[in-house]
Amino acid sequence: MQYSWLLFQALVAVFCAPLLSGFIRKVKNALRMRRGAPLGQPYRNIVKYLAKEEIVSETTSWIFRAAPFVVLGSTIAALMFVPVFSFSFSAAGMGDVLTVFFLFALGRFFLALAGLDAGSAFGGMGSSREMFISSFVEPVAIVTVAVVAAHGWSAESGEMSRHIGTSFSRMVAAAALFMVVLAETSRIPVDNQETHLELTMIHEAMLLEYSGRSLAMLEAAASTKQLIWFSLLGGVLWPWPFGGAMTLTDGIAAMALFGLKMIVGALVVGLTEIGLAKMRLFRVVDFLGLAFLFSVLALVILSLGY
Repeated sequence: MQYSWLLFQALVAVFCAPLLSGFIRKVKNALRMRRGAPLGQPYRNIVKYLAKEEIVSETTSWIFRAAPFVVLGSTIAALMFVPVFSFSFSAAGMGDVLTVFFLFALGRFFLALAGLDAGSAFGGMGSSREMFISSFVEPVAIVTVAVVAAHGWSAESGEMSRHIGTSFSRMVAAAALFMVVLAETSRIPVDNQETHLELTMIHEAMLLEYSGRSLAMLEAAASTKQLIWFSLLGGVLWPWPFGGAMTLTDGIAAMALFGLKMIVGALVVGLTEIGLAKMRLFRVVDFLGLAFLFSVLALVILSLGY
């Protein structure tokens, strides 16, 4: 039964991930008083990419063809370690949250290599920018996890989520993790998903040479990765209350609570993107430096017993 729940929540999460992206766009368009694209536009994009012909440059190697499979596979594998609906139904016993970060790093590594492999100036620029930002993001994420894990003396996502509380150190760590989420999901002020201008592209620059099925896989992986980060942030602020044997009623309640967390996260991200402007690349260092300061401050506050 446990593996059935694990598979079920993984399928639901992958299917609902594009809906989260569409809802964030709807929030932003509503705040701008624009109509915008429909809520299901990310699904239409993926279906459109699947129907299109895939064109691959003759200069590319096997890395370019393998990267979409590695990125999507590593993202889905990372999803298995995150308790979406309940902390009892995940593969957390096989690894902890650091395993999730490692799997994200694996996908990022192959995607950066693919951006370089095509020989495109834009792809190389996006790859270098992605690795530059990740060198600042990963330390913040690790220190933040250390703060939250100290409450339950375990870095397993399930054990971290069992300890429901709103300590001051946890709130400061959540602020640092929110800044990491903005960077990892290519959101303003770090990146801008709504434009393909040379000065602003980071993640999108690595995808310019992809088309067809490969592009659909990368878009699905990006949406799923965004949902995972939102789930981790929701677990820090509002831990999963469901565990153990779950009835059908508990399952429906857990899904409703998860949906509520995603809606709140989408609203906060939409408001943040509307209220901030895209930073220059080297100003992102200051932004992520502030996030690292918050994470270290949370560690100090935790050591003082708060």
